[in-house]
Amino acid sequence: MSEAQPEVSLFDHDTLVDPYAAYKTLRDQAPVHFEPAFGAYVVTRYDLIREAIRDAATYSSEFGDFLNRAGKILFEQAPPDVQQKLIDLNDRMIDIPPTMLTLDEPAHTRYRSLVARLFTGSEVRNSEPTVRQVIERNIDGLASAPKANDQLSADFMSAFAFPVPLRIIADRLGIPETSRPFFDEAATSAAAALRLSPLTPEQMVHRAQLALDLQALLVDLVEARRQQPAEDMITILANSRLEDEDRLLTHGEALSVLNQFLVAGHETTSSAFGWGMLLLCRNPGLQAEIRGDAGRIRTFVEEALRMEAPVQGLPRVVTRDTELGGVPLPAGSIVMLRFGAANRDERQFEDPDEVRIDRKKAGMQLAFGSGVHHCIGAPLARQELNLGFAALLDRFEGFRLADGANPEAEPSFILRNLPTLPIRYRPRRAPST
Repeated sequence: MSEAQPEVSLFDHDTLVDPYAAYKTLRDQAPVHFEPAFGAYVVTRYDLIREAIRDAATYSSEFGDFLNRAGKILFEQAPPDVQQKLIDLNDRMIDIPPTMLTLDEPAHTRYRSLVARLFTGSEVRNSEPTVRQVIERNIDGLASAPKANDQLSADFMSAFAFPVPLRIIADRLGIPETSRPFFDEAATSAAAALRLSPLTPEQMVHRAQLALDLQALLVDLVEARRQQPAEDMITILANSRLEDEDRLLTHGEALSVLNQFLVAGHETTSSAFGWGMLLLCRNPGLQAEIRGDAGRIRTFVEEALRMEAPVQGLPRVVTRDTELGGVPLPAGSIVMLRFGAANRDERQFEDPDEVRIDRKKAGMQLAFGSGVHHCIGAPLARQELNLGFAALLDRFEGFRLADGANPEAEPSFILRNLPTLPIRYRPRRAPST
């Protein structure tokens, strides 16, 4: 491997918006690349990422300190008076211990097993009628959008991609209807925190206040479900016991698990809906090619996840001196596994920058991670995406970008999302019976 390092910075604004040329350069020239601005080694090749994921003893998921440091950097950029407001709000918050995402085995499974039964195949199948109802309600909204010259127009993100997964995760958690408007805003804010995007001082304070208020709502619900259980995730968390200690979860532990589901349960699915719709708009022939064919829609969903991974990457902590791809990694190093880069690795996927409905093993993409930390909510996300795109194509046709629209990703190093997606489309026919 050449000693010369490519002149690539993943933190340039243009690269954050569209990282794929930079990813290819790194895959070809430095697949394990030290990023000075990040203080971490960025891994971009599919086989090397899989190698690291399989060796959980060497590449630890206990990266909570890294996320805390990133948050501290944002905090230090705020003016002193804003910093004090943030300190005051933080002092009132419940401490959040590590649970699933930032733990290794066996502690990881200790928490994951408490909620795993919500995502079994049978549970996901049982949820299908409710998921369909939410999808149809929002499709009805798209059908009543403003119309001109036989074309309907809407912002797909605000009309469908954001509200559908958010409603579904709120239902599964058991959020009361009266709290839904606040929950929608606070949950969206909590998920957005992982983007590690710059914020104005006012936004930082507002986000911190929402986080505090969301904690209060969720803790109240945990206590209510301990007195009066219901059929929802909060009830399960409120009443589950850690067997090795024979105790209920603390409020902090319950909040930690719930916070992770706010990201996994709606932010990533919303992003996948947006990128999938953009692919349909830019490849209009795909619409007729997959319409009415459940198998092809499944492959299309996997391709959308592959091409625009909602979680572009997650860190790992190196526990011992080792090497990866011929690059020495000292103990204590941070490596960033870039799933978004691996998903476009031509060594793994032929024609990686193209949607291939005939692609074999399309599910090998890493948008949901892999190994013991494979996203627990992946079956539900796939269900929402498959049912959602099937219903959209059943009701409408001619999806295209609105005139003059040039949607682009929000600059972010972790999550990849479309803030807006203005589209035009036509009613097709009454939904199939």
